[in-house]
Amino acid sequence: MANILVVDDEMGIRELLSEILSDEGHVVQTAENAQQAREARAAETPDLVLLDIWMPDTDGVTLLKEWQRDGYLTMPVIMMSGHATIDTAVEATRIGAMNFLEKPIALQKLLQAVQQGLARNQERSRPAPVTMAQHNTVMGDTRTITPVTVNMPAQTQQVNTVVPANVIDTSLLSFDLPLREARDMFERLYFEHHLAQEGGSMTRVAEKTGLERTHLYRKLKQLGVEPVKASKKHH
Repeated sequence: MANILVVDDEMGIRELLSEILSDEGHVVQTAENAQQAREARAAETPDLVLLDIWMPDTDGVTLLKEWQRDGYLTMPVIMMSGHATIDTAVEATRIGAMNFLEKPIALQKLLQAVQQGLARNQERSRPAPVTMAQHNTVMGDTRTITPVTVNMPAQTQQVNTVVPANVIDTSLLSFDLPLREARDMFERLYFEHHLAQEGGSMTRVAEKTGLERTHLYRKLKQLGVEPVKASKKHH
């Protein structure tokens, strides 16, 4: 269900569109001119606007320009007209309209345009995924519980995770790297982190990471991590 504003000076068009969209489960508000549309937009941001181009007081393209100029064009707008030229449709699209419907409007085209507009609005308002750098935020030396939002293809889920102090600075990682390079970068950060925590003690780092000392030395050499430098770097 969405809140849709229908702006048209013809009462028959307003009633017809209102009836169709209401049958689809949407809440419909109507305006017969640009002034009523301004008031409706100022009172509440609709999820989508169906806007007629030719109206007696202010035409739809001029109103669209006003909303774009004043920062009110934050919702999808579908223009409607029975007399508009191609140039007018192109201009409206350039200003920010997402679609143009020619009157008389075919039912299938109307519903398809509305569905596309609402889908785009949902995509734009969807929260951005939380980055690893934001997740690993540390305040002083205290532990903090941070809600982590992970964007999945079909749904968004929330997980409460305990973030320890002195976590790895994963802001240096890039998910655009090939897997091998990304893995090496992570492992370098991982071992530098533990070396810094353990004051450069290879014995304690070996115990913490679960590696034999010989394997640990070989791994650090392979990654180009020098225990002394790693220790000084974090102190």
